[in-house]
Amino acid sequence: MPHVITQSCCSDGSCVYACPVNCIHPSPDEPGFATAEMLYIDPVACVDCGACVSACPVGAIAPDSKLTEQQLPFVELNAAFYPERPAGVKLPPTSKLAPVLPAPQVRRAGGDLTVAVVGSGPAGIYAADELLTQKGVRVNVFDKLPTPFGLVRAGVAPDHQHTKGVTRLFERISSHPRFTFYLNVEVGHHVHHEELLQHHHAVLYTVGAPHDRRLDIPGMELPGARTATETVAWINGHPDFAGLPVDLGHERVVVIGNGNVALDVARILTADPDELARTDISNAALSALRSSGVREVVIAARRRPVDSAFTLPELIGLTSTAEVVLDADDHALVQEDLATATDAVTAAKLEILAKLPVASDRIDRRRIRLAYRLTPHRVLGTERVDGIEFRCTGTEDPVQFEAGLLLTSIGYRGAPIAGLPFDESAAVVPNRDGRVIDPVTGTPIAGAYVAGWIKRGPTGFIGTNKSCSMQTVSNLVDDFNAGLLGDPDARPALLDKLVRSRQPDVVDARGWRAIDAAETARGDAEGRVRVKFTDVSEMVAVAAAAPEPPLARRLLAGLLR
Repeated sequence: MPHVITQSCCSDGSCVYACPVNCIHPSPDEPGFATAEMLYIDPVACVDCGACVSACPVGAIAPDSKLTEQQLPFVELNAAFYPERPAGVKLPPTSKLAPVLPAPQVRRAGGDLTVAVVGSGPAGIYAADELLTQKGVRVNVFDKLPTPFGLVRAGVAPDHQHTKGVTRLFERISSHPRFTFYLNVEVGHHVHHEELLQHHHAVLYTVGAPHDRRLDIPGMELPGARTATETVAWINGHPDFAGLPVDLGHERVVVIGNGNVALDVARILTADPDELARTDISNAALSALRSSGVREVVIAARRRPVDSAFTLPELIGLTSTAEVVLDADDHALVQEDLATATDAVTAAKLEILAKLPVASDRIDRRRIRLAYRLTPHRVLGTERVDGIEFRCTGTEDPVQFEAGLLLTSIGYRGAPIAGLPFDESAAVVPNRDGRVIDPVTGTPIAGAYVAGWIKRGPTGFIGTNKSCSMQTVSNLVDDFNAGLLGDPDARPALLDKLVRSRQPDVVDARGWRAIDAAETARGDAEGRVRVKFTDVSEMVAVAAAAPEPPLARRLLAGLLR
């Protein structure tokens, strides 16, 4: 029986290298990998060995005989990626084995390589993993929050627990004896770039794109207008957004933008709170959803259905778990676009949209309405948001929706990093394959590297950061071997002393595991995955109370550092 990749695919490519018969594509060496919405298993070539199942960090692969009803569309989706071939021919004629990219080899004599990684999200942890394949490499990972793993913890919707399962891989990586956490430490505040270079050969920034792109129309300053990203962070209990005033007392919410984050927010706002109560959703969000008056979430896009920004797997997941509708005029647009669609993935999206019911005036149960060709014009209201006015693209006719909450989901922007150049137009640190460059001279800045969204912009999925980080680490190691990185001036032990003198509340791996254990224990008591702490002081207190490891283990850790 062939195996099938489902909607929770993270695209990190681990399954590609685990497969002995090269039946999973696109592979990281193929041009379509960076932009693929997911990976696909060839049902003809698959030999049912199960190696990909073990390699997948998010549990997205299963035999076709064990799929849930919601996952059945992925059987055809996986198969449709591959061309037909004569009977008895297993591999497509253009197939070639994905090369196993060699790990970077540290060859420079005279000391270990020490790297500071700033940011503990997927890009940072994947970079640390790649570095630690080498003997003698030490990695110190810094994060401004007391908890690691970035958007996997605070940005993935709580009903996507399979996707959050990638943290099991991240926990294994961070347990490496030459990996050290410095959590609750903000680089640029508690410790600076120049100081990190005194203790490391290189500093690798993986800080993502923390800011939302803002919608510039009248009324966006009114209470009730905010971003979808902030709302997802509130739903997930991010400490910076735990007290966000999210008013769900109105019948309708409008989300501007139709990417995956917009779908996540709409799905959560219309979901059954009892189902969400089994996840790691924040208590504040769960309480608000239990008393919510929201009956409809409108997801509004400027362009046509053919240009929808959400991925096919997310659309399949949404339509299998929520009531999704279209207005009659938008149904007509779908049919027009479907008649001219040439791309298989786009056609599959349009076929799903074409089967959606037409929105009725009466809302019998909570629903999500997809709306197209709507350009935001102004927010309605005086004291707070009462609605929004769009202009219909092409006709400029006004279209109004009453709404008590307006969320924008139109993209992200990177933020400047102290001590490094910044490209304001692209909102990234200027770089060449991860090496930070001087924008005037075009020459690399010694010891400074980037990976993830701050390197390439807000594109791709969780696993995309693996190949992105591999490229940066490979160049970093090449520079080290070539003698282009200066040696640290200070002994490794002095770094810990410096950090703790600036931030006494630093949280190390032991402290994080105490926080993790306490959250999961609170979850066990309530029949939930975990109950998160949302206050930094509470997290710090739990971390500080963690028992000291045995003396022998402390001595060994000291020797390894």
